[in-house]
Amino acid sequence: MKLINAKENYDKTREIIGYVPRKKATQADYDRIGFMSGLEVHQQLLTKKKLFCHCPAGKFNHSDDYDAEIVRHMRPTLSELGEYDGTALMEFKTRKEIVYRIKNETACTYEVDDTPPFKIDREALGIALEITLLNKMNVVGEVHITRKQYLDGSIPTGFQRTAILGVEGEIPLKNKKVRLIQLSIEEDSCREISDIGHVRIYKTDRLGMPLIETVTYPDMVNPDEVKEAANYIRFLNRSTGKVRTGIGAGREDVNVSCKGGTRIEIKGVAHNSWIPELTHNECYRQWSLLHLRDELLKRFPDFSGWKIETLDINQGQFTTDYEPLEKGKGQDHMIVLVKLPGFKGILSHFTQPGKCFANEIEERLKVIACLELPNMIHSEMPEPVIKNEVWEKLATQISAGDDDALMIFWGPENDRKTALEVIQERCLMAFTGIPFETRKSFVDGTTIFERVLPGADRMYPDTDSAPIPLENDYIENLRNSLPVEVIDRYKQLLGWGVSEYLHHYLFRNNLVPMIEKAEKELSVPPAFTARLLSQRLKWIQGHYPASPEFTFEKVYNVLAFLKQQGIHYELAWQMLPELYMHPNMDIDSILTILRYKKRSKEEITAPIGFLKDKYKEIGRIKDKENEANWVMGQLRTQAEGNIPLSELKKIILSA
Repeated sequence: MKLINAKENYDKTREIIGYVPRKKATQADYDRIGFMSGLEVHQQLLTKKKLFCHCPAGKFNHSDDYDAEIVRHMRPTLSELGEYDGTALMEFKTRKEIVYRIKNETACTYEVDDTPPFKIDREALGIALEITLLNKMNVVGEVHITRKQYLDGSIPTGFQRTAILGVEGEIPLKNKKVRLIQLSIEEDSCREISDIGHVRIYKTDRLGMPLIETVTYPDMVNPDEVKEAANYIRFLNRSTGKVRTGIGAGREDVNVSCKGGTRIEIKGVAHNSWIPELTHNECYRQWSLLHLRDELLKRFPDFSGWKIETLDINQGQFTTDYEPLEKGKGQDHMIVLVKLPGFKGILSHFTQPGKCFANEIEERLKVIACLELPNMIHSEMPEPVIKNEVWEKLATQISAGDDDALMIFWGPENDRKTALEVIQERCLMAFTGIPFETRKSFVDGTTIFERVLPGADRMYPDTDSAPIPLENDYIENLRNSLPVEVIDRYKQLLGWGVSEYLHHYLFRNNLVPMIEKAEKELSVPPAFTARLLSQRLKWIQGHYPASPEFTFEKVYNVLAFLKQQGIHYELAWQMLPELYMHPNMDIDSILTILRYKKRSKEEITAPIGFLKDKYKEIGRIKDKENEANWVMGQLRTQAEGNIPLSELKKIILSA
């Protein structure tokens, strides 16, 4: 058996598919591969209770403490049509033990599927309908609760209660409008805290919390549009002031496909900044798999008889410095050699930056066969962990030819059958293109296999919940109290002269209403308040220790105090660090720390002549602007809060 240069093959296949790094990609590149993407944006609602019971919402258990554990196993059952769901079969293969850790204060018998649901929380329903109207959707006349299958164990019932509230809306982006399919209200799933081997552990504190799901059409044709749409939906939700913020409160499922590909769902993207890299790489991953399919079909026009071959390896047959394999030997794991007929160059075929087709197999071995990573090595690794002569010896034992590829996997004997099925199945999928699946995202823009994509027929009526009619008067009352639209806030900021690079922070934290309020009630220029929040405060948040009691409202209170005391608002710039670290400190005490003293304009400007003479003595650059800036620096501390700095500058220049 002749081994190939894996790095050369990886680079060659990357070039063949025409992969372009995201920062260099143009719209022409995305049009060439047929980039297409849509979003499912999930947002937790700021309610007191969970959606279908009276347990408190938003009370998280951050310790390892819990009151009870419930253990369950997933088993597939036939549907009314006499069929098994693909996801259910996959989960059954894993032989997972699902463990739920429960705190009594955040869960009840409803959470563990022991009692029927209560009536839907009306506070959550009202917030969700308000956001539905903001999206310009057609509101349903009657709310029907349905069950949506959730088969990964993240919901103990195996299904999520959900209801469609609106259909067919739209959101405006800078250069286009994106159509919305629907908005639903639903209960959140458990938080996964561990998934090792055959045991997956969840906490139930998040389970049942109300959230909405906004679903778009696949109208985005490049990664930046996807991010822009995700941001707009997030900003729109936050504009109500009635949604949760923080880690995990907003999550996106991003659907991506390319020309000739299929819809792949990237699950639970927690940061919108990840979206461009993730969607770019996923689209090219599919494009690469289509090229891989074409290459395999050239080699095997009829692949119906294609089959892997295996051979058990004695643990003492070879040694290596590769720690994971040696560790497996120490745990008495099986070691299995697998021949992939005609797969020379396939395992090292580029799929994502830093990944190749072998990773597609490795990831499924982790998820379905529960073999912890790393769980395999192969004959086309860029940095081989066993010597070439060992591969050649193994090739002889399994009768591998020059066109074949080899891999070795290891793990408990009980997982052998499933592992071999996974390898055979994933290789056969390569002959047909792109398998239907959901994928998990990483900060570097790559993804890994998470599970088989659920079937289309995964929703059915919830017989425990009665329909909820929506009266016209109720909907109109909600419509009359809607916040200003995000697009109008965007135009408002531009009208105030607020630079676009400051907008994201202001929208993310829903601060435009505060800026407007400070202008109307305190006569503080909007451009100043915008910079105070999105420049000064943002910088402080990155450099000073935070207090959990700090709120944005306290910034407004400082501006109101300065107005009341006749102190110029610019002093807030210096007060903000102390306010951020000690939000409950008396404002007079902050002024004391800053050594602020009220001074008249005459008192502040009196030394200007002396300072100008001093500047000339120092021998600095003889320039009026530099001179004024130097004098400003000497007087700034005394001037802040007593006279606008712009006015002081004019006085200095004219003196």
